[in-house]
Amino acid sequence: MDGVDPLVMPVFFSFAQVREDLDQFTQGIHEALLWKDLGGSTLAFHLAHLAGSIDRLATYLSGGQLTEEQLAFLRSEREPRRSGIELRNLIEKSLERAEQILRTIQPDTLYDARTVGRQRLPTTVIGLLVHLAEHTQRHLGQAVTLSKILRQNG
Repeated sequence: MDGVDPLVMPVFFSFAQVREDLDQFTQGIHEALLWKDLGGSTLAFHLAHLAGSIDRLATYLSGGQLTEEQLAFLRSEREPRRSGIELRNLIEKSLERAEQILRTIQPDTLYDARTVGRQRLPTTVIGLLVHLAEHTQRHLGQAVTLSKILRQNG
């Protein structure tokens, strides 16, 4: 990718996998099943959490703190109020915003200090890059697994 540091590029690959797998595994799942509880979790929660966590981690990556809107979204991630289309659109919006931020990261800033959360836990730009990729993949995997279970046992 032109203009993207090789150490930042894996996050773009993580995001490409999110797009591909969500299209493959969540398309066509009946809306009523999105919020079906499967062992304490729902597919819709993981989709909402993907959108919200990508957005929040991108905010920390850019050196910012969360807005009241982001905090409200965090509090609402488990509430059954969004459709599958709305959730996928929110994920895409978060991915696009994060990609804009990722494109601005320069190699000489990878070890710059960042903080996370209300407790302002210390990390670095590269630490957030790794966390953004791995956390995104963790919830993608859970969404794919729940999608397969819902298709089999709906």
